Amino acid sequence: MLSIGELSRATDCKVETIRYYEKIGLMPEPARSAGNQRRYGERHRDRLHFIRHSRQLGFRIEAIRELLSLADHDHQDCAAVDALTRHHRQEVEARIRSLAALRDELDRMLRDCAGGDIAHCGVIQTLADHGRCDSEHI
Repeated sequence: MLSIGELSRATDCKVETIRYYEKIGLMPEPARSAGNQRRYGERHRDRLHFIRHSRQLGFRIEAIRELLSLADHDHQDCAAVDALTRHHRQEVEARIRSLAALRDELDRMLRDCAGGDIAHCGVIQTLADHGRCDSEHI
């Protein structure tokens, strides 16, 4: 059994984050010692690794909750997991397109900046007037 500090070190996850995951129901309630300290087992560590890796891959909390629920029933068809992952991939693709447009706009702003004084700086002028942008980049 691990203390919350030991679990934190074993998973490279902050104690506050572990408590948050417990509070929102991603992590199961840990056992308690006689002194009422949280005690975590291998199941908690494995689940926290799953959550951390899912977060690193950009999955949202609600998607992780659903993936955990599906993972708890390992004899089911994985079509729901595939659908969640495909949806997440589509979101990632949209973000990539948005970031590429943002990069292109920044490159254009830098090209338009010929140096000189701030009063004639193309970057400052573009930041002050969204209408000077070539694309939407929200």
